[in-house]
Amino acid sequence: MFDVLMYLFETYIHNEAEMRVDQDRLTRDLTDAGFEREDIYNALMWLEKLADYQEGLVEPMQLASDPLSVRIFTAEECERLDASCRGFILFLEQIQVLNLDTREMVIERVMALDTAEFELEDLKWVILMVLFNIPGCENAYQQMEELLFEVNEGMLH
Repeated sequence: MFDVLMYLFETYIHNEAEMRVDQDRLTRDLTDAGFEREDIYNALMWLEKLADYQEGLVEPMQLASDPLSVRIFTAEECERLDASCRGFILFLEQIQVLNLDTREMVIERVMALDTAEFELEDLKWVILMVLFNIPGCENAYQQMEELLFEVNEGMLH
């Protein structure tokens, strides 16, 4: 499922391709690209739930409104998000790429992924997808994009 999300984000969303694609055509394109129908369906449902945030149909869970409060992760969240992932989320909050709402959106979308393995690089892409879809997060998206690609480019040299 995560591979489908990455493919969609890189092919359609991030490259600003025309997003008015009907779901049947998109499913055919993804099937032709070699993805399994179940993964395609799960990825499209994941994106639909993300779009609910964008449209204001769903509000992120507000655990605390005090910016000085500390987010305690559940045991299930700790299984999915290792110490490096949780530290990265905290870092992004400290540099104001994530706020309380977007942090909770990211955690919720991570927990909704149907994947056994999840790493820091995967988290970075989920954060990018969430920020891309939330109105008013353009600067945060740009900062996150710079962080993501700056690190990756640095590894190549």
